Amino acid sequence: YELRYGITACIGLTIVLLTLILYFHPSTSSAVSFYRTVPILPEGSGRVEEIYVGMRDRVEAGQRIFRLDSAQQEAAVETARRRVAEIDAALELAKTELAGADARIQEAQSSYKQALDELETKTELQRRNAGTVAPREIEKLANIVEGRQAAISAVMASKQSVESQISSVLPAQRKSAEAALAQAQVELDKTVVYAGVAGRLEQFTLRKGDIVNPLMRPAGVLIPTEAGRKALIAGFSQLEAQVMKVGMVAEATCISMPLTIIPMVVTEVQDLIATGQVRASDQLIDAQQVIRPGTITVFLEPLFAGGFDGVPPGSNCIANAYTNNHDVLSEEELSTPKWLFLHVIDTVGVVHAIILRFQALLLPVKTLVLSGH
Repeated sequence: YELRYGITACIGLTIVLLTLILYFHPSTSSAVSFYRTVPILPEGSGRVEEIYVGMRDRVEAGQRIFRLDSAQQEAAVETARRRVAEIDAALELAKTELAGADARIQEAQSSYKQALDELETKTELQRRNAGTVAPREIEKLANIVEGRQAAISAVMASKQSVESQISSVLPAQRKSAEAALAQAQVELDKTVVYAGVAGRLEQFTLRKGDIVNPLMRPAGVLIPTEAGRKALIAGFSQLEAQVMKVGMVAEATCISMPLTIIPMVVTEVQDLIATGQVRASDQLIDAQQVIRPGTITVFLEPLFAGGFDGVPPGSNCIANAYTNNHDVLSEEELSTPKWLFLHVIDTVGVVHAIILRFQALLLPVKTLVLSGH
């Protein structure tokens, strides 16, 4: 009879112990070194004219990868360049016309002065002797003076028009032509595709003559050098939302690097759950449609430099995070029950660390033998 109480107490203590371990020292098998690939795409469609790299070459940022047929763009650049030269020639011609306008102004002023002097002379002779000069001749000379004065105004207006061409119209046209040339050059530059980041090419089977389309036919994939080599992204249960904190010490073991424990640290805890996101559509969302509860996304980085060396990007890992109450335990006003409880929490973390090491030892056996390989 007394034995049943002992067994029941042991079972209860075991459940409590496991609950403490799994809650305050959470574990997950959903830890992946995610990485993003960069599709190799031109900004426009075209036929491949020249390829500068191999199928799986490593490239540096800014290195040329391939070039599309650029005959149309080169023609547009040449047309824009000729337009700029045409405006420059028109500007030189306008300067020549300006010099000619000055000469015509001097000629018109000289003719005007000559006609005015003749009119004044005739007018003075008529005043002294009315019969010497006929009134009709005076009127004729007056009309000539008015005409030559109008000629001066016309030549002055012509000069102002040429000056306006030189000072504003032609410079504005030249700037427009230069902008068109720059735009044509940009379109020409787009025919050459460069590597945006340093990395390695994958699935780059492009050949001369292939058609590349930015929407349907990428040329290949560029994998950045640092992709997936800095952090693990782990999904912990929602139950640990209040436990996961930035700065927690963690450990991980990866399938691609068996029998190895990687010390890590929590650098970021995402403050939302991905399964709750909403996309605008014509249907209302029913909460019952979310079948699987989402996880708390946590970012883990190696605690020491080079901790991820040898772990290929995309590796699946098992990760443990450990609650640390060292700072709380150092407080003088801490009560004895709480002090004892926090000590127990920190101590049982060793059990989870031992379990992780057993998992690291059994992982090759489980993968190679028990999985049917």
